Amino acid sequence: MDAVTYPDEIVADYIDDTFIPLRISSDTQPYADDFNVKWTPRIIILDPTGAVHQSNVGFFPPEEFIPSLEIGLAKVDFNQDCLEECRQHLNRILASHPQSFSAPEAVYLKGVVKYKMIGDAKFLKEAYYQLQERYPASEWARRAWPYRLL
Repeated sequence: MDAVTYPDEIVADYIDDTFIPLRISSDTQPYADDFNVKWTPRIIILDPTGAVHQSNVGFFPPEEFIPSLEIGLAKVDFNQDCLEECRQHLNRILASHPQSFSAPEAVYLKGVVKYKMIGDAKFLKEAYYQLQERYPASEWARRAWPYRLL
């Protein structure tokens, strides 16, 4: 990540504008134990209280890193019932990074968010069909499979 992703100007600007980044060694205690860091790089998205909302292990190329971070922000908002803000993060992923590894999860979560906001199961079913059309081999298409029955 140090050689490719972090030096990327777009990634660096996004991190500076959006996060309070903290970099620690994998053997730094008590954090390594508190956050179960067994391998690096490990990217953990926390809210201001320190609650973990997303954790990823391994290398991300620059074009995948920002959508992954954006999914983390969406999950923070989702878990805090800030559904409109969550939806905005998901829309940014789908508009700017539609072919990223994070895009299928964004489609899935967007259906869930719309369902939670409006209470109509048609949004879950729509998410399933969008996943089948755009990302049929994704795990998120398989996770949405029961929604076809709604």
